[in-house]
Amino acid sequence: MTARPLSVIVFPGGFNLPLWAGMEHGFFRSRGLDLQLRFTTNSVEQLTALIEGSSDIGLTGFDNIVAYQEGQGEAAIERAPDLFAFMGGDDAFLRLVVQPDIRSYADLRGRTLSVDALTTGFAFVLRRMLARNGIGENEVRFERAGGVLQRFEALQAGTHAGTLLITPFELMAHRRGLHVLQPASAVLPKYQGISGATRRSWAKKNADTLIGFIRGYLDALAWLFEPGNRQAASRLLTEKVPSIDPALAVEACKVLLAADGGFEPQARLDRDGMLAVLSLRSEYGRPQKMLSEPDTYCDSSYYEQAARR
Repeated sequence: MTARPLSVIVFPGGFNLPLWAGMEHGFFRSRGLDLQLRFTTNSVEQLTALIEGSSDIGLTGFDNIVAYQEGQGEAAIERAPDLFAFMGGDDAFLRLVVQPDIRSYADLRGRTLSVDALTTGFAFVLRRMLARNGIGENEVRFERAGGVLQRFEALQAGTHAGTLLITPFELMAHRRGLHVLQPASAVLPKYQGISGATRRSWAKKNADTLIGFIRGYLDALAWLFEPGNRQAASRLLTEKVPSIDPALAVEACKVLLAADGGFEPQARLDRDGMLAVLSLRSEYGRPQKMLSEPDTYCDSSYYEQAARR
């Protein structure tokens, strides 16, 4: 059987471990799929590709899906978006990483913090973290710096005082003398981070393909969470992320595969986590809208069919 090409757009980073495991061990190919990963540098590029159809599926922040559906996205899109989340993934593993001279939130006053985009992604998480720690928005500067890899590189170069990083980038930053000021989970215990997203129109025409992708992803997660596969998972991470050495890969896998706070083992969407996203967007999104119904932005029917298989 000839495998069908499937274009999946993602940010670079170790959080793609389930995709790599699924490709390495044939979980997607057994479902008739040939995954073609496309790495993006920022959320504008990623969401534009999804909405305009140059990519079939994306792993992106749930907030990005909501933002573009509500007309609050960073980029102007010519066609009307019909995005939805079909599965969950994680809480985004977000940590506020800062320069060595910053020891408290008070030290951030007057400094520049970087974000992917000002109106989508995890920028609102950062604003909530600052507010909860007594820092007003007018006391810091926000600057667009692209995806997590670009923000990590800018932080390492000393361009910005701090940014939200995702595992394993906070581990890499620590090794270079930077440090974690606070994990986002300390402020937002529930948060729907990375989610599987696609277009409703595409899903309707390609239901079997989408179900096959979800099934392959679930098989990959099951393999990753097998205790006997932890060493192989670490090796895979080392192979796929050139900047990670074996010791760092082991530490990253401890975070990514933790029983509490790691990948959602069944890749289910977290309703409380989605409500947290909507609460942030209701507060910070512009034009301002009060958003409270997660089901508007997701459809679990494809997931449920995959889970039954």
